[in-house]
Amino acid sequence: MRYIANRSSGQLGVALAEEAAQRGWRVILLLGPTNTAPTLPGVRLIRFQSTADLESALIEHLSWCDVLIMAAAVADYRPIISESDLETKCRRTTDKMVIELSPTPDLLAGCADRRRDDQTIVGFALEPRAEMIESARRKLTRKKIDMVVANPLETMDSDQIEATILGREGTGLEAGRSTPGAIAKTEFAGWLLGVLEETACAPRR
Repeated sequence: MRYIANRSSGQLGVALAEEAAQRGWRVILLLGPTNTAPTLPGVRLIRFQSTADLESALIEHLSWCDVLIMAAAVADYRPIISESDLETKCRRTTDKMVIELSPTPDLLAGCADRRRDDQTIVGFALEPRAEMIESARRKLTRKKIDMVVANPLETMDSDQIEATILGREGTGLEAGRSTPGAIAKTEFAGWLLGVLEETACAPRR
């Protein structure tokens, strides 16, 4: 084993950043270890490798933004590693191996705790389809964010997304709004940012 990861491609984050730049928004994209990257010059790209790296970048840049869209599939747990583990090689044997994990910080909730009153925070809830909406509503309340995009598990690493946006009181989306079935992530980016602009959440240009 060399690393533990998921199938997240970063496509959605890049699509959102490029769509925002095309609309004239000032954009900073915090992007994890993926081969996908924005091509438009209006996107300022900052790479991160770990949840801890992303946490540091969010602390540095949160006060700058008017709208924060947290679409990254960040790890919820990380391996517990000692200094001695870093200095040795664990060689293959026939024995089983147990990896102990510890929870990572809740970055979305942390940003919500540090936000300005005039900032809008959008989270994502990747869930099994049968419980997607209910889980997203709980996340919206628990994280104290403004909107949550609920999408089913099968959209991970796909070129398409089938999503529903749920908003808390005051966002204009209390009843939710759904995309017209499965659409390309590039098309969804325009749809989501259009919703944000309609609800008076558009950032400074």
